[in-house]
Amino acid sequence: MAEQKITRGNASQFFVAGELCRRGYSAVVTLGNTPNTDILCSDLAGTKFVHIQVKTYIPGNKTCSIGKKAEKHPGDNFFWVLGGIPTPGSERCFEYYIIPSDIMSLNTKSSHQLWLDTPGQKGQPHKDTDVRMVMIPPNKSPYGWDISWYLNRWSLIEEKLQ
Repeated sequence: MAEQKITRGNASQFFVAGELCRRGYSAVVTLGNTPNTDILCSDLAGTKFVHIQVKTYIPGNKTCSIGKKAEKHPGDNFFWVLGGIPTPGSERCFEYYIIPSDIMSLNTKSSHQLWLDTPGQKGQPHKDTDVRMVMIPPNKSPYGWDISWYLNRWSLIEEKLQ
């Protein structure tokens, strides 16, 4: 199971890089060698760059796990791409949510704090963890935010590279 998750995560990075190359940019998968950057993407002249952190989920799942790292905002040229990669034989389409790092950071912090401040089903306090989740539309969380607007918003990355 863990191997499948790693393989799916690797595939997701290559699918995202492939889409960026298809759109006329240079995209390199860092193979885990760069903190906060799964893909380094530039214009073809190599003069403008964006850093992309990729997280993977299966389309149809309710959530995508992003982790505590999502609370940090390393800079304006950093993005998160939540990649919905269908299982083999699935009829589902690929899904990509392109979210600027500042938006991800702000919403991850606030939704996690709201979760911590809200008692559990039996009135017990929630215990802090490093787990952070984003609800995948059409699913909604009382602690979360709606990422629907970011579906296939490749233009957010393209604006930084023009």
